[in-house]
Amino acid sequence: MLKESFLGYLSLERNYSSKTVRSYGIDLTQFESYFRGVDQDLDYTDIDADLIRGWVISLMDEGYTATSVNRKLSSLRSFYHFLLRKQLVSVDPMAKINGPKKKKPLPVFVKEADMNCLLDDTDFGKGFESVRDRTVLEVFYTTGIRLSELIGLDDADVDFSARVIKVTGKRNKQRLVPFGDELEADMQAYLSERNENCPRVCPAFFVRKDGMRLYPELVYRVVKRNLSKVVTLKKKSPHVLRHSFATSMLNHQAELEAVKELLGHESLTTTQVYTHTTFEELKKVYEQAHPRA
Repeated sequence: MLKESFLGYLSLERNYSSKTVRSYGIDLTQFESYFRGVDQDLDYTDIDADLIRGWVISLMDEGYTATSVNRKLSSLRSFYHFLLRKQLVSVDPMAKINGPKKKKPLPVFVKEADMNCLLDDTDFGKGFESVRDRTVLEVFYTTGIRLSELIGLDDADVDFSARVIKVTGKRNKQRLVPFGDELEADMQAYLSERNENCPRVCPAFFVRKDGMRLYPELVYRVVKRNLSKVVTLKKKSPHVLRHSFATSMLNHQAELEAVKELLGHESLTTTQVYTHTTFEELKKVYEQAHPRA
């Protein structure tokens, strides 16, 4: 009767949809099946935190994701709040329950060999836009800058003599990002094409044919179209190239603190996610190469 009373409250007083009420009911029935399996004489008013933790463990063992388990716990939390308000229980068994932490997805990145294939072996064609598109991809991959940072780049921000780019990041924080002789040559080649074919109507380094600054949708299309030539990843975006930069740096023994500064991260914790990525790659190599892996 407690469960039915709660579901009626959700439907009649809270005006929850029938679908939502049904989901709450399924979660409570599932929990009831669990605690009845522990002790047939138990009721909802007999539940303690340890029993709920046991249910959480059983759900995780059955393969439920942290997101799914937390949703079920949310149903249980609402149910016991209701029982407390109705004075049907004196203690909330959910008070000391913390749900499982969600695993942060590992960054999607393009493998170094695939990036080399794209930048070294792929025919981008001739003309201003072809040269520009290849240079955009190379800048993303070799500097790790963000989409907004690339679009906001001006001629004055590129110092060829020192081989550094002045990048304006989040909250207008500026940083210097170095680049090598190969990117310098390609950027100079792009500038020659740009200055010969485009009117100078703004200070932007990367422009469209009309001389205006690039915009996000255009850059997304450029990246997606060209990454599709070498990878089958579902996600093909400028941020994937930023992830690829960081992963390549760490794979070549760059210090984590240095990568943090190059990316413009506020906290080292943000950068550490890439160490998990490189370790996952290391595990794959080990499993493929070792005869007893």
